[in-house]
Amino acid sequence: MADGTDSQEEVLAFLADPAAHSGQEIRRIDTHASTVFLAKDRALKVKRAVRFPFLDYSTLEKRKAACEAEIKVNAPYAPQIYRGVVPITRDAGGKLTVGGSGAAVEWAVEMARFDENCTLDHLAGEIDSALADALGRVVAGAHRRARPLDGNLWIDALGGYIDEHADAFQKHPRIFPRDDVLALARKTRAAYAQITPLLRARNRGGFARRIHGDLHLGNIVLLEGKPVLFDAIEFSDIIASGDVLYDLAFLLMDLLERGLEQPANIVFNRYLAETRHPEDLDGLAALPFFLSMRAAIRAKVTAARLERAVAVERRDIARTAAKYFTFALRAIAPPSPRLVTVGGLSGTGKSQLAQSLAADIAPMPGAVVVRSDLERKTLFAAGETEKLPASAYSAEVTARIYATLADKARRTLIAGHSAIIDAVFAQEAERAVVAAAAKSANVPFRGLFLTADLETRIARVGARRGDASDADAAVAKSQETYDVGPLDWAPIDASGTPENTRKLARSALRRP
Repeated sequence: MADGTDSQEEVLAFLADPAAHSGQEIRRIDTHASTVFLAKDRALKVKRAVRFPFLDYSTLEKRKAACEAEIKVNAPYAPQIYRGVVPITRDAGGKLTVGGSGAAVEWAVEMARFDENCTLDHLAGEIDSALADALGRVVAGAHRRARPLDGNLWIDALGGYIDEHADAFQKHPRIFPRDDVLALARKTRAAYAQITPLLRARNRGGFARRIHGDLHLGNIVLLEGKPVLFDAIEFSDIIASGDVLYDLAFLLMDLLERGLEQPANIVFNRYLAETRHPEDLDGLAALPFFLSMRAAIRAKVTAARLERAVAVERRDIARTAAKYFTFALRAIAPPSPRLVTVGGLSGTGKSQLAQSLAADIAPMPGAVVVRSDLERKTLFAAGETEKLPASAYSAEVTARIYATLADKARRTLIAGHSAIIDAVFAQEAERAVVAAAAKSANVPFRGLFLTADLETRIARVGARRGDASDADAAVAKSQETYDVGPLDWAPIDASGTPENTRKLARSALRRP
């Protein structure tokens, strides 16, 4: 709803004129809440004089405060983008100027201009494993720095969203079938009731924070080869607060909805590896709800665009909204979890296989990868690629590592999520402890054991760069003396290409 007493039309027309920007060509972008003017080297973002249930920009004072809040919220994410708040002023002669000395008649957020084609929604097809890994690191870092807060109001608001979504969906029966709307609402309410105690506990544990709030690919830009988050929510304390996994879920949902399962799984696992919070494994019980809620919000917001859309746009908008809705239905009813283990001597390609298989193992966004090399580095508070002393590989330490692997897998499985464990598993006792974890969680278990000749293994460990494994040629040779004992895991010939190993492993996982 616009405030007719506080018209902006003159200011918006002024900012659309190249003369206001030293003659530079201007591109104008209008949204429901803002108007952005893109010049060659800067962007000016003006809050529109509107009032909605979730924001109020109806007065000049409120718009100034919103601009200041946007800088405060976003500068920590992207200091190279957000420059400050500038006034649009009118001098005594009535002339409008950007940043002049006259009376302020409007306010704008000033940002450095970047190539909008470099946002990740435009580059989605180019998100490879390296960029996905960087995304996981960036989001984990942002959450690590985010301010903890009381998330109880957000938890309460989540419950209200369910009915709001159902009401909005029922206004578009051609896009959202009535029976499916009722089914989604019913399943979402049941999930919410189940996870509410968990969310309260995570709130008490400090996992509710001042989050980005709108963490989709369109709000991440690639600058100098690195992903940078921007355009975080500033207009609502409720929307901009919540569990860190709820924030992560928006990015995961956006990747998955686009069919980018492998990048989504890499982001997911890198995030968990960076945060190193065992409690996040328990928190995975809320992930199906979070993924579904994020998709439902996108479905609702997308459908709302139909009111302003021209005829040629309506079909694509409806199709996109329906896809988000279908995703929400699928996410809220995840399949049962399972445990997969990938064993084998050093150089057989365990880690590469585990990572490639993880995205295929439901539920979304694929299995949690629990890797012995990383757990050992964590135990000794070492960097991921920092070489550990020989004492870190004693029998006592190794037994402790396998107990940790089993415990993390068990917690993941109990939360309803699948896990894949990557370790040598040379001892029968080591294999038994993870089999027991699957049994205690009452989930299916399948073990894979990779084999390759010594020459191949030595060549592979020698070619590693920047990897968490400390194994070298000497370790590979020493392992030739191992007696693995009785082995009831599926043997996988890993002497060929990674793709061939993957095909053999996937075939073994499909067997009853």
